[in-house]
Amino acid sequence: MNCAMSRYSPLRLPPASLERWMREFYFATEIDIGSSGVEPYTMQELRAITGIGLADLDAVSFHDSPTAGAGSLRQVIADRWAAGDAERVLVTHGSSEAIYLVMNSVVGRGEEVVAPAPCYQQLRSICEAAGCRIRTWDLARGAGFSADISALRRLVTSRTRLVVVNFPHNPTGVSVSPAEYRELLDIVAGSRALLLWDGAFSPLVYGSDPLPDPSGLCEDCISIGTLSKAFGLPGLRLGWCIAPPDVLERMMSWRDYVTLHLSPLTEFLGREAVRHCSCLLAPRLEQARRNRGLLAAWVDERKELVDWTLPAGGVCAFVRFREMRDTEPLCRFLAHQHKTLLVPGSCFGMPEFVRLGFGGSTASFQRGIEFLSRCLEQSSVMEDSVTCG
Repeated sequence: MNCAMSRYSPLRLPPASLERWMREFYFATEIDIGSSGVEPYTMQELRAITGIGLADLDAVSFHDSPTAGAGSLRQVIADRWAAGDAERVLVTHGSSEAIYLVMNSVVGRGEEVVAPAPCYQQLRSICEAAGCRIRTWDLARGAGFSADISALRRLVTSRTRLVVVNFPHNPTGVSVSPAEYRELLDIVAGSRALLLWDGAFSPLVYGSDPLPDPSGLCEDCISIGTLSKAFGLPGLRLGWCIAPPDVLERMMSWRDYVTLHLSPLTEFLGREAVRHCSCLLAPRLEQARRNRGLLAAWVDERKELVDWTLPAGGVCAFVRFREMRDTEPLCRFLAHQHKTLLVPGSCFGMPEFVRLGFGGSTASFQRGIEFLSRCLEQSSVMEDSVTCG
């Protein structure tokens, strides 16, 4: 192990609550109103959109790939998101690997990390397991989980090593305005901290343009992206990290002990997907926009039962049922009785909420919220749900 890695002790990670829930119910259900991505594409649809032919697939050689990713794939990612600089791009096994590699490469025991709450667990737990001191940027629950930039300014100090940001936000769907975005970048630039920008949902916005990738605006920035959430290719497991070359070098030292590299077939399909990502995004974004409107109407009809904030981006909402302290029994009831996936807020440390996803097909989404409506209308659902899990 080289000296760049020696100061980081082995991790003792806590259970990944969301991943455990999905492992139990994702494949055991038929209707999905819990996931955070758009409807997946089939290979046939991907080939039709990108123009991939059978001869192209036949030409793929199952050789090893470079640790940082195939040069042609790194270049198309760089051309779209990194101002053409492929030396700042590392291709990863989804964004989850990118998060893991970053957390193990740039922070160590005793260092200070600012991270939001609620958030995707991996964005906090890996740093905590590494012995970092977490300073929590609480999104303002009383104001619809809005991002209080002044609170962030108070949290970031000369001791801060890493600032973790995720907008549009998972699980709430909130985002920041262009002015707040610029202020956020200024706060990090005025400190000694690195910015970790989780841009998994960046293309999925409503009523505004996507925020620009900060890697081109902030020198000390690490930006993470993926084809899983906005582009409908979660099973491809292709993500990327845009960062200073010295950070990528440290990340690859960790990668030598885990995945080594990606499959050349994944890289070929990923390259063509990135080249045509606007065509992949457009129909799924329109579908999500339509489903978001249906969800807003559904909530409006149940104001006495349901509280939420209309998502500004992404394809999930964080919904609270007013008289329910713990939504897990409800989510288990839906899964067992109606084969419908819904994620309890306990996966994000807030058990009175659910993460409700609206990125799937409209017909499936409507069916899912119909089943949810039935459960909410049944006075005995909580008693019944205890017996089915």
